[in-house]
Order: sequence, then structure tokens, then C-alpha cells
Amino acid sequence: MRSRNREDETGLLRFLTCGSVDDGKSTLIGRLLYESKLLYADQLTALRADSSRYGTRGAELDFALLVDGLAAEREQGITIDVAYRFFATGDRRFIVADTPGHEQYTRNMVTGASTADAAVILLDARKGILTQTRRHTILVALLGIRHVALAVNKLDLMDYSRSVFDDISERYRAFAAELGIAEVTCIPMAAVEGTNVVTTSDRTPWYEGSALLEWLESVPIHEAEQVGPARFLVQWVNRPDDTFRGFSGRVLRGTLRVGDEVHVLPGGRKSKVERITTMDGDLPCAVLGSSVTVVLADEVDVSRGSVLAAEEPLDVADAFQAHVVWLDEHELLPGRRYLAKLGASTVGFSVDRPKHRIDVDTGARLPAKTLAAGEIGVANVHLDRPVAAEPYHTSRDLGSFIVLDRLSNRTVGAGMIDFALRRSANVRWQAVTVDKQARVARNGHRPCVVWFTGLSGAGKSTIADLVEKALHARGVHTFLLDGDNIRQGLNADLGFTDADRVENIRRIAEVSALLVDAGLVVLVSFISPFRAERELARGLVERDEFCEVYVDTPLEEARRRDPKGLYAKVRRGELANFTGIDSPYEPPFEPEVWLDTTTSSPDSAAEQVLAKLREMGILDEH
Repeated sequence: MRSRNREDETGLLRFLTCGSVDDGKSTLIGRLLYESKLLYADQLTALRADSSRYGTRGAELDFALLVDGLAAEREQGITIDVAYRFFATGDRRFIVADTPGHEQYTRNMVTGASTADAAVILLDARKGILTQTRRHTILVALLGIRHVALAVNKLDLMDYSRSVFDDISERYRAFAAELGIAEVTCIPMAAVEGTNVVTTSDRTPWYEGSALLEWLESVPIHEAEQVGPARFLVQWVNRPDDTFRGFSGRVLRGTLRVGDEVHVLPGGRKSKVERITTMDGDLPCAVLGSSVTVVLADEVDVSRGSVLAAEEPLDVADAFQAHVVWLDEHELLPGRRYLAKLGASTVGFSVDRPKHRIDVDTGARLPAKTLAAGEIGVANVHLDRPVAAEPYHTSRDLGSFIVLDRLSNRTVGAGMIDFALRRSANVRWQAVTVDKQARVARNGHRPCVVWFTGLSGAGKSTIADLVEKALHARGVHTFLLDGDNIRQGLNADLGFTDADRVENIRRIAEVSALLVDAGLVVLVSFISPFRAERELARGLVERDEFCEVYVDTPLEEARRRDPKGLYAKVRRGELANFTGIDSPYEPPFEPEVWLDTTTSSPDSAAEQVLAKLREMGILDEH
């Protein structure tokens, strides 16, 4: 493995530009590239052609077109996606993210800010500080960017007025200070003319600060990560043969040296660094950003996602408070099982109901039951196993995560860890003398969950009652959990939104697992419209302890039956969020039992379920 000792890591500045619509972000970046003489001849030729076709400046070059690459952007004259550009000067290399200004693309801006070391926030000198200016500054603060430049653009349209610039600068600095951004560099600018973009201009003789490019070349990079105890993230266990076992990964902070004592997390075992090796040979140390292979002195359990921590160890926990940014068009469903990627680990993940939502226009904390696309909230999050992590303000690498949909694997959210929850370390499972095996032996039969799912009016409760009656007659210990009955007590606080339906099934799944642990055959009769929650219930018990029964009834037949009069209420507009009508039902792909109630009587359907339980061995003793 070749070392990446990367002076380039400490010589590369990632920054973003953001601001309101038409503040001139893309023009600024284009002018920056042009004035720095970083464009090739073919790029200039293409720019001239594009300017004549799409440009907004007549015969002059339209520098915004260097960055606005999407056809929709060029036609509308706005930035929609995050556009990345690389350029370099004699002192530093840069990656700039031009992020969209429209409110509906806030999530795109979060994407661009997630890896940035600095932010350039533009505003139009004629308009001053707008709502979007505040929103972007709040997001920049939330994402931990502390190097901020305010580009007061289009000052040429205000005759380069010093008083206008000073007034905007004073008010913006006061607002940023409230958010914890202690230092803001304000630059008077006319990007279209190149004023104070690369060098200071005589058009603003009263300005004594640096030009934008000069500021970008002087911004400190990775200053916090270069000091402090070493952190090494394991990405691969490198074992080409039985004579070598190393751990390949990257130094996330500090410098890792041969002979350093490290904590292997999670797990807590200690060892010493015996070798640091690369394809080019051994190294005495590995600095921030180095990708190397580490050999430890002892045989310890290390796998992908482990962290080697010098000096004091990190938090190891399975629950954290975090800021969650929701990115998906479908709202966050608290309690639903997602996946999260944190460091090099992929873990099961769920979110509690948000403690509050952050109004990104004002910074106010608002009550929330869930999060919609582009919203940010604070919530407790839970993982299915402990991981080593740090607060986001300490380490972006070990303090951030992305959230994936468990079924489609698409990215639906992202988050920043605030701190580990103490209860994750203090609460332990209590061992008991009378365990599941003892209860099963006493009952004389195996336990399981028989989960009936289907539309309202399909016949779930009727069939479940017949199955329980037959089991009870055979001496089987049972318990029936019916949706309507449970909503009278345990789940009386829940409504019928998607988020409440998820929580409804989450609670019942946990109760079902407890009753299986008690040795019972548990019959669950719930609409349970979402596959993800039914899979959650299946995953809480053993593979051979779950029997999904799909009570399949066409919607028109369920409407005709309407035993509770609910469909009639829907027709009269008295019920909203009704499954199958204006709330989705996701039928099972491969249930253990598939009942067609249009061709089977309730007694026949119950017998099919009992036959499956005999096949599964649940009724062996009976």
C-alpha cells in the first residue's frame, strides 16, 4: 500500500460559495479562474461560444457559465446542483463547491458544506442581508465551518459606497457572532469587474484588507486535526498470507508513531504499534492524512471500522444525540430501522422523535414529530452495536454519518454527533435464572410470532381469532395482539400519520418479542402497512420463530365488506390517512402464508395457518 503522506492534504483548501439567488456566486468563481489565468485555451473558446448562446452580458464573457454546467441552470440562469471546480495557485490548491441559493435546494448546499474548510457567503450590496443569507450562515455554523468570508458583491452598482459596505459588514458580524462564528472577513467586491477578487483594486481605495484569493491562500487548514492524540481508522484487514497481518487505513488526526500505545476501539484492548508500512517501505511515523498499513505487537481483534486511538480513548457507544439533516423526499419516520455509515462501519440505525426542529431562517427551535426534506433537527439516534465516535466539532470523520434506506440503499439523511448518551454505557442486559429455554420446556411447545397483515376489512382479526381458538384447544399457550385493542391503551397516544404508524408497529414488534421470550405463540393482527416495520418485527426473534400471514383482499372487496363502516367514513371525507386509499399499503413479497379471502372461508384460511405452524414444528408436541 503506497503511503499518502500528503502535504497536498494540508495544502488543499476545500471551500464553498453560497448566497441568495443571483448574488453572483458562479460569476465570482468564473472570474476567479479567469483572473488567476487558470483556464486553458479550449475552455476560453468554449466560454466565448457559450456566452454568445446563453450569456447575459451581451458581447462580454459570462463567467458564470464556467460553473453552471447543467442545461437547466444555463436556461434559467441559476445554480441547481452543487458544482465542483478544482484550481491551483503557486501557494495552494483549491476545490470550490458552488452551491445553490434557492430554498428548495438547501440539502444540496449541505452536501457542499459537509467537506468544506471555509465558506464564502455572497450577498448583493443593493439588497443587504436577506433571509437566505441568514439561512446559509446558520447552516455553515451548524456544519462546523469557522473560516467565513462575506463577499459584499455588486458594490459597483452602489458606486463602491464605503458606508453601504461598513453597515452590511457590521450587521453581519453581529449575526455571525451569535452563532459562534467569531471571525468574519468582509470583502467589498464586484465579481463581474474582478474588483478585489484576485488582487485589491483601486476602485476601493478605502479598503485595507486582502482580496478574496489572498484570503483563501491564507486560511489555516486542518489546524485542529494536526495536533492532539493520533486517531487511525481501519478500512481493511490486510492479510496476504499467514506471515503478515496488518491494518490498512488513514490517519484522521495527529501523528501515529512506531512504539505508540494505542487503544483498539470498540473493545478497549491495548497494544503497541510495531510497524508502519507502505509499498515504498516502512515509516517511523504517519502524519495526518497518511494512508498506511499498521502492524500491532499483539494479536487483538481488529476489523474494518475499528479505530486505533493513542493516549486517551474515544467514546464507544450505541446511542448519541445528533443533529440530523433529512435529505429524502419521504419524511423521516422515527423508530424505523435504517442503516448508517459512520467512519468505515455500516450499522443498523434508528432515530427517536426529534427533540426539536431548527428553523434555518431564524435559528429558532420548533417542535417536531418528524423531519421533511431539507429540514434539520436534534434527536437521539440508536445503533445496533457500539461504535467508536467523537463529537462532530472534534472530528468530522468520526463525528458524522449518512443514513441509508435499508431496502433501497439510497441516501436519505446525514447527521452530526453532539455527544454520546450515558445510558448507552450504563444500561446492561440483566441475566435471569428462568430464561426462554426454561419457559419453552415448561410450556411444551416452541414459541413464535404469527403476524397477520392486510387491508382493513380483509379478515385478519377473524382468522387470527379462529387460529388462537384452535391452538388454545390443543393446550398451546397463546396471546392475541389486535390493532384496535392495543390502540385503546398502550398505543392510545398515536394517530394515523406514517410516523405514528411506524411507532405503532415498532412498539408491537417489541412486545411480541418479549412474549416470544415468555414462550408463547403470539398472534398479531395489525394492518402494518410498511414492509420495513414488518421486517423489523421479524428481526427481533429467531428466523424460525416468525410466520408472516398475508390476508390478501382486493380493495374493492374490502370496501364492500366494510365491517366497521370505515370506508364509508372515508367516502364522506371524515377519515384521512386511510390505508389503501390515501395512505400506502406495501404487500409482502414472500410471506410464509398467502391467504386469498375471496376464495377461502375464514375456517379454511385458519386451517392453512395451522398447517404452516405444523410444518414449522411449532405444534410438534401437540
